Amino acid sequence: MAGEHILVVDDDPQMRQFIGETVLKLEGYQITTASNGQAGYEKALALSPDLIVTDNAMPGKTGLEMLEALRQANHRVPAILMTAEGSEQVAVRALRAGVMDYFIKPFTIDDMVDGVARVLEATRAGGLRADILDQRYMQTFNTLIGVGKAVTSLLDLESILTRVVEAAVYLTDAEEGVLMLLDQETGELYMRATKNVERGFQSMRLRVRDSLAGQVVRTGKPLLISGEGEQKIKTSYLVRSLLYAPLKVGDNVVGVLGLHNRFKDKTISTRDVSVISALAEFAAIAVINAQLYSASEAERLRLARIFQHIPDPILIVDGQGLVTTGNPAAHELLGGQIENRPLFSLTRNEDLQRIMREAVRYEDAAGEVELADGRSFNAQIGRVKDLGYVISMQDITPLKAIDRAKSDLVASLSHDVRSPLTAILSYVELMERVGDFNERQQRFARQVANSVQSITHLINDLLELHRIEAGMGQQREQIYLSAIAEIVCTDMQGRAEMKRQTLDLQVDPGEKPVLGNPIRLRQVFSNLIDNAVKYTPEGGTVRVMVYAEDEQVIARVQDTGIGIPQEEQAQIFDKFYRVSEVSEDFEGTGLGLHIVATIIESHNGRIWVESTPGSGSMFTLMLPAHETELQTA
Repeated sequence: MAGEHILVVDDDPQMRQFIGETVLKLEGYQITTASNGQAGYEKALALSPDLIVTDNAMPGKTGLEMLEALRQANHRVPAILMTAEGSEQVAVRALRAGVMDYFIKPFTIDDMVDGVARVLEATRAGGLRADILDQRYMQTFNTLIGVGKAVTSLLDLESILTRVVEAAVYLTDAEEGVLMLLDQETGELYMRATKNVERGFQSMRLRVRDSLAGQVVRTGKPLLISGEGEQKIKTSYLVRSLLYAPLKVGDNVVGVLGLHNRFKDKTISTRDVSVISALAEFAAIAVINAQLYSASEAERLRLARIFQHIPDPILIVDGQGLVTTGNPAAHELLGGQIENRPLFSLTRNEDLQRIMREAVRYEDAAGEVELADGRSFNAQIGRVKDLGYVISMQDITPLKAIDRAKSDLVASLSHDVRSPLTAILSYVELMERVGDFNERQQRFARQVANSVQSITHLINDLLELHRIEAGMGQQREQIYLSAIAEIVCTDMQGRAEMKRQTLDLQVDPGEKPVLGNPIRLRQVFSNLIDNAVKYTPEGGTVRVMVYAEDEQVIARVQDTGIGIPQEEQAQIFDKFYRVSEVSEDFEGTGLGLHIVATIIESHNGRIWVESTPGSGSMFTLMLPAHETELQTA
């Protein structure tokens, strides 16, 4: 219903003209204007308008001061406040002064027209303007939720609690506000934030077991005392009315938010209980958030100190190849400033670059890095979600020296043992040539020759294992496992035919290549297929399969041989382990499958066995597919 009388107060003549004459008058309202807060105050008292639309920032008396003065004069008029400020304190003061809507500049014409209509409609629905007070409390409560949410966004505990107490005092017009937290060790409440409290009482502590505030902690319920005479908070600290609300998180009370009226007989209403309880609830969450943040920050600092003192170089590289951080050991290794610089611009080391490219491709990689100064590092690179790649490097220079000494020892022993073995084998052959051996002597000579061959095979396997463990033969290229399997199957075909076995190779047309060393991978297939033929009876079947599955290439060697007992399958890849049922019937060193597993692991792959005694075994190896060369910045 148009025709209501609106008072527009603004020190800017253009805004008065625009809002009053251009916008609201055209909507059918009666308009009166005032150029400052004092003039607006006087015209409001004289004319009793239906609505006041006022700017806040004006010289002399501000808009809020004008509305507060009208309230003190017991002249309550609904108001709309225009302001450039958006703080909680301004919002709370505005609500206490009777503001029913709140526009932050800039705003649109539609915002103003709709706001005016909404406030006047609320006034008409409420009947008498005095009833606007009830609506203001509802508006206060709704705005309180917004204030509480803003409070929970803070992490500085001092700021949180100070804002909560100030908001509580502003909203209820109480004389004093306190926020006490519970000391879990002493069972006492101590002052954490106050408003208008005398300095001498700002550090007081209250026992939970025999204080009014402690009653709130014990019961978990608000406490309102008003109009019952003076109440003792502590010796020499008496109040005429009080309101306490618990700070609760779940079933736990972590503190108390309180209001005191010490000097005037101000009444605290039951409506204030809802307001303060809402503030206390948000304050409790804010306290817990701040404590969690503090604990998290302490843990972050602890981990940062650990990171700084780790003697091994550690780097974190993002997805674009930039170093985001590194510990002092990494700075020393790479020299100078390393943050925010491409890793590959800091080091031209081919070993590290190769491992990094493998990590980009497979998410993790490891290998040795040889530096120009002769030092050796074992580098591990792993991908961490939302962080990038973590590079850790351990100085293994002393271990490499030990390893070289071991290599020299193995080579020396190999030479020293091979020479007499060669002589023994040669003398056995000569003995057969220089004289006739009877059958028994021939059997003894064959046993000597076989023993020499077994020792020679053992030495060869030990040397080969040493080369693999030492990282020899690490050169990788893009190859197809089916091509290697086909070569080995062709080599083994004659042995299989001698035992009337079927040796079958099945290859998936969609097979993908892998990144590997062809010599080492040929050793894998040779060992697995040789074992399958050896341990499969005459007339049996050995099947070799190669296929791709997702981003993996899988090869299986399946036989119909004697099988492996379930209890021994977990040990089958251990060094020098031989299955108990076959160790006496078949020659072997117990190193073959260990060599196979070592080679597969060095290719970032996996190998396992499935076997049923009497039915056969199936060895499965899995390697990452390698189709395209990925680029790393």
